[in-house]
Amino acid sequence: MPDLHMLLIPLVLLSGLEQVAMGAQIISKVGCQEKCGNVSVPYPFGIGDSCSIDAQFNLTCNHSFSPPKLFLPHGNLVVLDISPYGELRTLVWNAWDCYDEYGNRFNFTAWTTLARFTFSDTRNKFTAIGCDTVAYIIGTKGQTYTSGCISLCSDITHVVNGSCAGMGCCQTSIPKGLMKYEVEVYSFDKHSKVWKFNPCSYAFLTEEGLYNFSSTDLQTVTTATQSRVVLDWAVGNETCEEAKRNLTTYACHENSYCYSSKNGRPGYLCNCSDGYQGNPYLPQGCQGMSQFLLHGFFY
Repeated sequence: MPDLHMLLIPLVLLSGLEQVAMGAQIISKVGCQEKCGNVSVPYPFGIGDSCSIDAQFNLTCNHSFSPPKLFLPHGNLVVLDISPYGELRTLVWNAWDCYDEYGNRFNFTAWTTLARFTFSDTRNKFTAIGCDTVAYIIGTKGQTYTSGCISLCSDITHVVNGSCAGMGCCQTSIPKGLMKYEVEVYSFDKHSKVWKFNPCSYAFLTEEGLYNFSSTDLQTVTTATQSRVVLDWAVGNETCEEAKRNLTTYACHENSYCYSSKNGRPGYLCNCSDGYQGNPYLPQGCQGMSQFLLHGFFY
C-alpha cells in the first residue's frame, strides 16, 4: 500500500506553487507603479505617462493624503478598487434637504460627471430616505432620462428596518450608459408633520446591497455624507469583432479572449482563457501553471 504521506507531498507542493504563482503575477506595465496606498492599479489603468492604455485610464496618486489616494482623471473622484472584470468603485456625494423647527430649509443638490466610464445599471440603486420625501435623479450625459421615488410615513413606528418599499426609504433602478447625473430631493410639507423624528431627507446613488435602511437614519442630521458606487469600464470604442481587425491596437493578448461591454457604450473587455491566469491586457500576461514552473522554478 503506498505511503499516504508520499501521496500528499505532491499535492501540497502543487498548492504552494499555485499560491506563489498567483502572488508573482504582474498586473502593471514594467516600470510603472502597481499600487497607490492600498489600491492595486492593474493595466489598462496606470499612474503616470505611458503607464495606461490611454489618457482616460491614466490615474493620479495623490500623496498629500496618508495613505495616498487614487483618483480618476478629469475630476476629484477617488478610486477605492479596480476589478479586472470591468468594474471600479468610487465615492459620490449624497443630496440632502433639511428643515429646522421653524420651517427654514437647508439643502444640497448632488451631481457627478464621468469622462468615459458609466455608472453600473446592474450594481447600483437610486435610494431616498425620509418620511416626507420626493427624490429625482436626472441623467444628462450618455443617457438622458429622469426618474425618482417617493417615501412617506407619519410615524416612526410604522417603518420597517431593512425595507425600502416606500415607507421611510424607497429605491429605483438606473438605465444603462449613464455618465452624468444630478440628484434633487424635496419635501411636500417642509417635514412639519414629521420633524420631531425626521428633520431631513436624503437621496443618493449607491452600490446595491451596501445600504441597509434603519429607522435611526430618519433621525440623523448629516450634510457631508458620501456613498460608494460601481462604475463600468471597457477599453476601446469598438466591438470585439471590429477590434480584432487591427491587431496593432487590439488590447487582448496571448491566451486570452475578448467579450463585448454590456454597459450601454461601445468597448470590450479581455479575460484569460481557461487554464491561464494573469492580466490579459499585458503581453504574455496570461500564464499557465506549466509556463510558471518552467520559467519561475526550473531555469
